[in-house]
Amino acid sequence: MIKEPPLLTVRRNFPRPPRALIEKLKGAQTGHIADARMGRAALDHRIKPVDPACSQFVGPALTCQPGADDNLAILAALALAEPGDVIVAAADAFSSTAVVGDNVSMMAKNKGVVAIVIDGMARDTYGIVPAGLPVFSRGITPNSCVKSGPGRVGLPVVCGGAAIAPGDVVLGDRDGVVVIPQLQLEAVVSQLDEIRRLEEEAQAKIRAGLTHPPSIDALLRSDKVHYLD
Repeated sequence: MIKEPPLLTVRRNFPRPPRALIEKLKGAQTGHIADARMGRAALDHRIKPVDPACSQFVGPALTCQPGADDNLAILAALALAEPGDVIVAAADAFSSTAVVGDNVSMMAKNKGVVAIVIDGMARDTYGIVPAGLPVFSRGITPNSCVKSGPGRVGLPVVCGGAAIAPGDVVLGDRDGVVVIPQLQLEAVVSQLDEIRRLEEEAQAKIRAGLTHPPSIDALLRSDKVHYLD
């Protein structure tokens, strides 16, 4: 027989990245972070902002795993959050009930949390939007969940198909959410200026009339292309 688990398993203390490094990521685009991580950094494409006009955020992850149809661990994460944290909830991609609504969002804003990211559903958009806190979810449903546990807080999770450890940096915008493992943070930050420079150079050429990359012309002239006409 399996022993009855505790309602919550919590790791309260974990290292967060230096605030100065996180500040350097403010305003960065999720696509630029993905480029710095070899094109692979994003959570599932269905996890999008409830309000696209309120979607820009960056901060260290306070992870939790409430499981499907339950938000006890999310409420515990609220109590344990530090200002600047992002609550990341692995809700098993459950779509029948919401695990975050307007009350949770408003309490998170009061606590200094900068965003909530859930691999599940949200509700109460009429309250979430004016609260002004970025909330990312798989979708919206009016259905409500229970608060029964068991759940985990402050431990590694898989959210939206991405492995996220507490203290990893998550960043969001209209396009979605990306994650930067804490051990890769300095390397990603060091690449951003160059990525932005190259992007601006490319877009300046496009605004000047460029219709396709010059490398395609070279490819089309090479013996690597077989023409049928």
